[in-house]
Amino acid sequence: MAATAELPVKNRHLFVNGEWVKSSSGKTIAVENPATEETIAEVASGTREDCRRAIDAAAEAMKTWMKLTPYDRAKVLKKTADLMRERADGLARTMTLEQGKPLAEAKGEVLHSADTFEWFAEEGKRAYGQVIPPSNPAKRHLVLKHPVGVVGAIGPWNFPITLQARKIAPALAAGCTIVCKPASQTPLCLIGVFECLIDAGLPKGVANLVIGSAGEIADEFMANPAVRKISFTGSTEVGKKLMKQAADQVKRLSLELGGHAPFIVFPDADPEVVAKAAVTGKFRNNGQVCISPSRFFVHKDVEKKFTEAAVEEAKKLKLGNGLDEGVAVGPMFERKAMDNTQALIDDAQGKGAQVLTGGKKSDRFDRGYFFEPTVLRGLSPDAKMLTEEPFAPVMPVLDFSKLDDVIAAANNTRYGLAAYVFTNDLSVAWRMAEGLEAGIIGVNDPVPATPQCPFGGMKESGMGRELAHEGLEAYLETKYVSIGLRS
Repeated sequence: MAATAELPVKNRHLFVNGEWVKSSSGKTIAVENPATEETIAEVASGTREDCRRAIDAAAEAMKTWMKLTPYDRAKVLKKTADLMRERADGLARTMTLEQGKPLAEAKGEVLHSADTFEWFAEEGKRAYGQVIPPSNPAKRHLVLKHPVGVVGAIGPWNFPITLQARKIAPALAAGCTIVCKPASQTPLCLIGVFECLIDAGLPKGVANLVIGSAGEIADEFMANPAVRKISFTGSTEVGKKLMKQAADQVKRLSLELGGHAPFIVFPDADPEVVAKAAVTGKFRNNGQVCISPSRFFVHKDVEKKFTEAAVEEAKKLKLGNGLDEGVAVGPMFERKAMDNTQALIDDAQGKGAQVLTGGKKSDRFDRGYFFEPTVLRGLSPDAKMLTEEPFAPVMPVLDFSKLDDVIAAANNTRYGLAAYVFTNDLSVAWRMAEGLEAGIIGVNDPVPATPQCPFGGMKESGMGRELAHEGLEAYLETKYVSIGLRS
């Protein structure tokens, strides 16, 4: 095992009812550094019984937490944000060691997540109700907001802090309590966030952390009637399974699932400038991003210039250990992801695609899951890369000539999470914004996510929204109260 002294995060246990505790089974999970393939830590592997205890603690804590004013709850969230910023370097280093992304990207994630905590600290104060004018003079009508209850939060490995912050912050702001299940491969940096929550004055039982088998923990979330809501970020296939399980108790769901984002370049946009934005957006976190652009539709008039510029930009990207100076692209998350990437490229080449740069595992490293940033063109419409979510550092370039045709091609997928459009023509921008079937559309903006704006998808990319006011509403029930007055 690599020396754990380089990990700033202290704890290696579950956090249940205000205490760091070992798993009831005594088992642990090895956490691997994808750049070196070394085990960097052993963390507790929780059981279904551990999850049940965490839910019980959250249900008990809910009685008190929901009665606090939103101003009191905000103090904990705001202090958490401040502590995350103070500890950003350590949290970022921990994330890079267990997840692989370059240190600058990891620190950006920590700071973005701190902003999310601060945003909901304030937004929780705006869970407004209504007074509705009556039609009967002897009545008064009110609408109140009520926290939904205990929340089960399941997050993935690609953004291990951000995608849990989007659940923890609004849930706590709304007066809910929560049990968080991080990806078993990347639990350490979320442990670091819990250390911030604790030091910010989090009351016991309000937020709990259970690491372990996704199946066991999800089954307990679904079977336990104390859990009133599930918030899940992950694959569409798992999301569908959770929807079926949620039906038995009619649990509320927020699902942020897969994506296959089109990136559309019109001829009035500068192809070389847009190519830089495209490469930045595509190869961020190795394309292992739910809103990563994954199909690049470029107008025929500028396709050649765009492609040449994209290839040059991709070649400039420094591949290496995310802790090293100047590294722009770290390792992929695991060997399976690297193998899946190679299979997608082999399939595309077998159907006529041309690899312009990359296309294989890097041969510059003895260990680690390093894959060369890849640009392709000439893809057949039935290439798997164009129909399956790639989640990989691959950039397939296709051309188009008509606006209506590119809208149809962009929408020709079961996904609808994000889309990107580059144009200086306001009419084109409006037509694309209205015509594209995606919950998030960036017009001349390759990185649109921000705490104050809603985040979520259409079609099989999910249901509900995170962030913004909609992200708070997801954790609130609406209660209507009608009062009859004495005469």
